[in-house]
Amino acid sequence: MDISAISLLVIAGGQSSRMGQDKRWLELDGTAMLERLLRKAQRQSFRQRFLCVERETPELLALAGQYDFMLLADEQAGVGPMEGLRCGLAAMRTAYGMAVSCDMPFFSFSAMQPLLDILTDTADWQAVLAEAGGRRQPLAALYHRDMAVRFADSLAAGERKLGKVIAGASHQLVPVPRVNCFFNANTPADMRLARGRLANSRREIPLVTVAAPVSNTGKTTFIERLIPRLGVQGIRVGVVKGDCHGYDVDVEGKDSWRFTQAGADAVAVVSPDGYFIQRRTAKRASLLSVAAKMESVDLVLIESRSHGTVPKLSLWRGLGEPLIDADTVALFAGEIPQAVKDEQVYCYGIDDIARAEQLVRFLMGKDF
Repeated sequence: MDISAISLLVIAGGQSSRMGQDKRWLELDGTAMLERLLRKAQRQSFRQRFLCVERETPELLALAGQYDFMLLADEQAGVGPMEGLRCGLAAMRTAYGMAVSCDMPFFSFSAMQPLLDILTDTADWQAVLAEAGGRRQPLAALYHRDMAVRFADSLAAGERKLGKVIAGASHQLVPVPRVNCFFNANTPADMRLARGRLANSRREIPLVTVAAPVSNTGKTTFIERLIPRLGVQGIRVGVVKGDCHGYDVDVEGKDSWRFTQAGADAVAVVSPDGYFIQRRTAKRASLLSVAAKMESVDLVLIESRSHGTVPKLSLWRGLGEPLIDADTVALFAGEIPQAVKDEQVYCYGIDDIARAEQLVRFLMGKDF
């Protein structure tokens, strides 16, 4: 079925209980999360577009008008996304509507094509759901307008769980390989991760910093364990290390050492297996500028205490205070500090390299 034959229902209730503030207005790359989705939708040829919210406000009304959406407010407050779906399905004139939650910052309408492909003229599914990474996506799905009555009856009976209502209808699950597309930003920790990934989307080569508040926390060991796991996935890794004590990569007496001693500002050594360049600078070089010089790598890991960049994985073994700044997307600790709440920043055991690999892949733009 062509997208021009169906309607779009953007579900944006606005309760945001786990986020602690209205996530619809949280900015990613300078644009509110809800507006990012409406902007994407504006480029699609849906027959009708509905913005389904819990209650009408001047701001939402203006945003709906800007992107050619009809604003629909829930008739029953506080009953969750099922009411938004019910309102949208009841209002649309098309047989099917695509429901999309506003809190998926990496959602792409192209990922929904496999669902549209199974909607032929003879199809009689009441619901077609995307399934990614083993999880069903009731708010990345296609619904027949007849589901409005089923949702209304369920709400009247006190049932608010979408999965339970859908299970009782004729439905189909469609595997979609693009797991990242359905990443939900429900908590401040989710927003940290989303912003880290977006930062890398602007770079030619993605970067991830591994940092710690003090030395001897195990940054080098952590990276040593992480590199081979990424290598198995075909990811070529470069490493940039910040060192406050200085360094000397050459051996006294070698030609390159003699050139440096003679006053050369830069010395390159090329062998059949590779090359290195040692360059003198008047002041400490930016780790980002050095990372940008790396060739033939898919990812650069930056090991640093205070000169890294977003996104940052912070390590903590009880020495100093946990390093959780605006760039931090996850804390890997020997013991999670009581003062750190999981919903503020992702927290894992310091030896959970498997989770570190998953996070790094997500931050690169690969599957979470």
